[in-house]
Order: sequence, then C-alpha cells, then structure tokens
Amino acid sequence: MDLELSNSELAFQAEARAWLAENVPAEPLPSLDTPEGFELHRQWEAKLSAARWSVVSWPEEYHGRAASLVEWIIFEEEYYRAGAPLRVGQNGIFLLSPILFEHGTQEQQDRFLPSMATGDKVWAQCWSEPEAGSDLASLKSTARRDDDRGGWVLNGQKIWCSRAALAHWGFGLFRSDPEALKHAGLTYFLFPLDADGVTVRPIAQLDGEAGFAEVFFDDVFVPDADVLGAPGDGWRVAMSTAGNERGLSLRSPGRFTAAADRLLALYDETPEGPNRTAATDGVVDAWIKAEAYRLYTWGTVSRLKDGGDIGAAGSVNKVWWSELDVALHETALDLLGPDAELESTWLDGYTFSLSGPIYAGTNEIQRNIIAERILGLPREPKGLQR
Repeated sequence: MDLELSNSELAFQAEARAWLAENVPAEPLPSLDTPEGFELHRQWEAKLSAARWSVVSWPEEYHGRAASLVEWIIFEEEYYRAGAPLRVGQNGIFLLSPILFEHGTQEQQDRFLPSMATGDKVWAQCWSEPEAGSDLASLKSTARRDDDRGGWVLNGQKIWCSRAALAHWGFGLFRSDPEALKHAGLTYFLFPLDADGVTVRPIAQLDGEAGFAEVFFDDVFVPDADVLGAPGDGWRVAMSTAGNERGLSLRSPGRFTAAADRLLALYDETPEGPNRTAATDGVVDAWIKAEAYRLYTWGTVSRLKDGGDIGAAGSVNKVWWSELDVALHETALDLLGPDAELESTWLDGYTFSLSGPIYAGTNEIQRNIIAERILGLPREPKGLQR
C-alpha cells in the first residue's frame, strides 16, 4: 500500500480543496428529506456538476473528470473535510451508476447518466419488500412479459425505498419467472416514479421527515429499454450493486475521518468534568477506528489497482463503518450530556447512524457472509438454528 501521492494527485487535491473552500455553503442546507431541502441539494449537485466535481471518476462525456480511484478517494476526503452538503443523488451516483457502466447498454448510459450527474433526476433504491429485507431473494413483486407492447408489467409493493418520497426514478428487482429457483428468475428494472400505476406513500423517520417511502405497482408497464442487464439475470446485477453499497462507494472513509475530527474538536471544547472523563476512551477509539478504516480502504484501492476485487470483503467494510458511526455519535452525545437534545447536528447524525447496521444488508447477515466466505466456517446445521 503506497500512501505517497504523486505530483498530479497532489495538484488534484489542491484544486478540489480550493474549489470546495470557495463554494461550500456557509450555512448547512435544510434537510434533503424536505421539499425545500431536496431542491436546494439538487441545485448544489448542479453546481458541482458544472465544475465537474459531482462524479469525478466518470468519463468526461458524462460530466466527469475520468479521475482514478486514488483521486476519487482524495476528493471524498476533501469533500467531507470541507463540510459539504450530503449527496441527494447518492443512490444513483454511488449505487446505480457502477451497474449502468457494467451492465447497461450504451443507450441507457447516454440517457440516464448525464441527468444523474447534474441532479436533474434523482433516483430511489426500491429493493426491500414487507417480507423481503435482508433475504431479498424471497421477494414477491412480479414482472409479467407483454410481448405486444415490447416490455413488462410490474405488480407488487416495495418498502423502505430511500429518497422515493421526492425522487424521479427508481430501480429494483422483480420476479419475472415464478417457476425458477429462489435466486433465479429475477429481473432488474428502471422505472419513473410518476408512471401510470405507481403509487408512492412517504414514510416518516424518527425526525418526522419522509426520507423513505413505500411504493405500490399496479400493472405498471416498463419497456424492454428499461431492463438493466438480461431478463432473469437480476440477482447477479443486484449483487454487483450491493458490492458497491457495502464496499467503497457509499461510505468513503472521508465521512468518518471528518466526523472523528469534529469529535476531537468537541472534546477539546468540553470543560473538564465527568462528561469529558467518561468519554475519553470513546473519543480515542473513534479516531483510531476511523483512521483504521481509512488505511484499510487505501489497501483495498491498492488491491483493485493490481487487478483484484472487493468481493466478500465489502461485508467487513459495512460492519466496520456502520458500528463505528453509531459509537462515534454516542460518544459525542455523552460529551454533550444534557445539552445533547439541543445540538441538532450530532443528534440528527446519531438517529441516522442507528439505521446503518440495518440498511445495505443487516450486520447479522454480513457476519454470516464473513464467516462463510472469508473465514471458511461451516453453516450452522438446520436442526441447531434458533
């Protein structure tokens, strides 16, 4: 693992740092889960895109800079260090776009990627169902072939669809062959959330804002042009999406090193007393774990540059950053003591962190993957399962 940056990488870092210092809003934007905040975050995405900072690793024809993986990590570190707004388009930019590049047609890439980069179209992740969360392959929503119209008819329900309350398009899996085995016969679809037959019902979070929604499909027609990958190959396509979500793309280390730095600053500002004393070990632990995740990610980057892949190690990433996020925010609230309920930034971060061990595949499922695919441990016999 080489942590020394080249001259060109240092120049890239300096350019990113200077642009962010000049352009990041002086005051935090309203929550992106409100109509006002959603639109202001879209305007921020447009500003990023105009300067070619929204998707630095994408090709130039799609508003990118063709940046290397190292440069992408550098930009993420600078972005979070600058305290820049949350990415309203992260479902599309970080989850869907890698799959479009890998499995999408040229027409799909040309049609969807530019508006994704500019924030003109925001995407929702529509995977989970009422009885298919971590066990996604048990989903029951269906896709029926319609040869006369050259497409598919979708029926069913998706739940906990992130950004769906305000987004424009969604992506998700539907069972296109009911006779196939559980993980087979699934197809990956892209669909507008204002299509005939689509009903979106917002779901309020702990803070009362609708960051999620349940989406109902009642004979929704989707043309063949909006199938991602081959029909029946949806599980393989979806798992490449999950690899990006659990691995590098959704939670870059810059998010946590910046949060650990803010925690250190809060510790320094806290007067001597019981709160400070009790939180000391937590502050040190959070900083060490954030730095460990940063170094681990740089190791992953080195492996990818040498032709390797993330594979099951993405599950290690997911467990690590999600539990770090909870512990880091708990420590901040301990430092604040009774004033924690008045400190919206840390309190909001804490309530969101609680979802981390659940989304992107629960940590219990991730530990099973780690045990079986990395450690080579046997599955628990069915008779012993509780």
